[in-house]
Amino acid sequence: MSDTAFLLEIFKPENFTAEELALVLAQYHRREFKKNEFLIPFGSTANYYFFLESGFARSYAVDPEGNDVTTKFFGPRDIVIDWHSYFLKQPCRESIQALSPVVGWRIQFEDFMKLFSIEAFREVGRTRLVNNYFALKNHAVSMISDPAKDRYLHLLETQPEVIQNVPLKHVATYLGITDTSLSRIRKEILNER
Repeated sequence: MSDTAFLLEIFKPENFTAEELALVLAQYHRREFKKNEFLIPFGSTANYYFFLESGFARSYAVDPEGNDVTTKFFGPRDIVIDWHSYFLKQPCRESIQALSPVVGWRIQFEDFMKLFSIEAFREVGRTRLVNNYFALKNHAVSMISDPAKDRYLHLLETQPEVIQNVPLKHVATYLGITDTSLSRIRKEILNER
């Protein structure tokens, strides 16, 4: 895949003039991360976000007992961003960490703002923001309303690549359960098939 080929999947050429598209593509810079490296560390003020080309990452927060709890997974084509920190310039309350080698395309806040006059660019951002909000809201409600098994089955149905590529201990914290409970649920589902 050429450097621009991935970005052209995100920013569809038919939605931009040639000049707009060239300006947008010029603002993104390829960055590679090693497994366990932080894309956005806790306490920093995020001045950039990424589109993930390959690999998997997670965001997590640390609870009062010192346990890290996964709050979101990121895979290819996802936007990796701490919305609050990026737009409000507040320190990040979560860390975003590579779970595998990761390739991402990064844009600085100042460059992002330069592009905001382009309607098609704003639409890509608006769509990503709305989709992220709904996913976050659905997960929050599911944590309250759905049994752990249903939460796991939903993740398996909607994001099977996460189950296949992410350590199960992180999946368990994302689902709000222990590793042991997740193992029991997986065994139960396997026996039902």
